[in-house]
Amino acid sequence: MSSDNNQVLARVTGLKAAFGDRVILNGIDLEIHSGEILAIIGGSGSGKTTLLKHFIGLLKPTSGSVELFGSNWWDLDEPEREQTRRSIGVLFQNGALLGSKTLAVNVAVPLEQHTHLPDEVILRVVRMKLKQVRLEGAADRLPSELSGGMRKRAALARALAMDPKLLFCDEPSAGLDPETTYQLDQLLLDLRAGLGLTIVVVTHEVASIMRIADRIAYLEKGRLIFVGPLPEALKSSLAPVARFFEIAGQRGQ
Repeated sequence: MSSDNNQVLARVTGLKAAFGDRVILNGIDLEIHSGEILAIIGGSGSGKTTLLKHFIGLLKPTSGSVELFGSNWWDLDEPEREQTRRSIGVLFQNGALLGSKTLAVNVAVPLEQHTHLPDEVILRVVRMKLKQVRLEGAADRLPSELSGGMRKRAALARALAMDPKLLFCDEPSAGLDPETTYQLDQLLLDLRAGLGLTIVVVTHEVASIMRIADRIAYLEKGRLIFVGPLPEALKSSLAPVARFFEIAGQRGQ
């Protein structure tokens, strides 16, 4: 259930992203509300990951604005941007774990880069984060020793290391079987409830969308054609949105 106060944690306004003559996003207006799980969906190549990269400051808009926690990303100086980055966590599609390092070392990376905490405090935080994602006792294991689902949870622990207010997930269940996907979805719901997280998920997994999403943002060829609660998306008369859920429903039969 999303937050009642509807506080806006982030927004893009009039966002355009173009690489040369190729326009990827065109005129996007989208808000992220405190406490919600927002699913950004759409067909392959619709601009979902590009939109996420603008929210987290990896890409600068061709035009338009990106605002996090009341400040425009690109009006901030580098120290201010760095401070803002500490309030967001990112779970990348491939996990992006350091393969030669233990989970403890992987999860400690943001804390070592962005804080001056003593080593023993960092270790305590790392253990707490691994416990939050149900990886107690795995601190000394390497990513190669873990299942795909465990690697995703380890990457999630690292994304949570700095206690972010806002968590962005790019295709979190990519490559996972249905049962592991279900477990990851439940974990995201538990983390939202327990930590008061706001979560943005880029996904094409309809089963996940049905389980976790409060609101849907549907991209079609670089334009945002639908934004609204999940029940409204399921009843939408817009052909691409209706087709997205209809095709997925047929797959599930």
